Amino acid sequence: MDLSAIGRAVLIEREGRRLDAYRDSVGVWTIGVGHTAAAGPPAPRAGLRITPADCDAIFSRDVARFVRTVAGALPGPPRETLPPHAFDALVSLCFNIGPAAFLRSTVLRRLRAGDRSGAAEAILMWNRPAVLIPRRQAEYDQFRTAYATALPRARRSDARPVAPPPALEPAPAPRPAAPIPPPSPPPSPAPSPNPLPSPRDWRARIRAWLGGAR
Repeated sequence: MDLSAIGRAVLIEREGRRLDAYRDSVGVWTIGVGHTAAAGPPAPRAGLRITPADCDAIFSRDVARFVRTVAGALPGPPRETLPPHAFDALVSLCFNIGPAAFLRSTVLRRLRAGDRSGAAEAILMWNRPAVLIPRRQAEYDQFRTAYATALPRARRSDARPVAPPPALEPAPAPRPAAPIPPPSPPPSPAPSPNPLPSPRDWRARIRAWLGGAR
């Protein structure tokens, strides 16, 4: 399994996208899309700035690690039957709490036991610090709700869901083709400006001339 395009867009919205290093809600130096030193280089520090291209490359590398963690932790039927929206929600949770915490979580233990409803409830247990509660609620909703039913929000308190990537937006309906007009009839041949008289006309003229000559 892999993170879907919608899941990727929602995760970026949840983490934020910042090119200058900053301290997150618990004081950890962070840059890009939730990148910390624990995920590998570069190690965020005061004054560090990256380019947009660097940001995208770092995020792609980071998120692949969490996708592997979640996919590898779900052997057998849980992985084969888990819908994309639920898998994306687990990747979002794992990205935030870290692979080690995810692998020992009640969420994963309940999933392995086939208890998806209980696993969804266990997502809400990761509620410290309190600023994360709206995100956890959104991950809970994402885990339980198919994308065809409702697109996910970055946080449940958000006014609207995250917009899908352009490639996933519905294409505009094709415009109906204009009716093809029927073919025009071929033009009538133009009359000759000096039509030749018929033989009958010549004979009439000759008789008239001969009669006048008498």
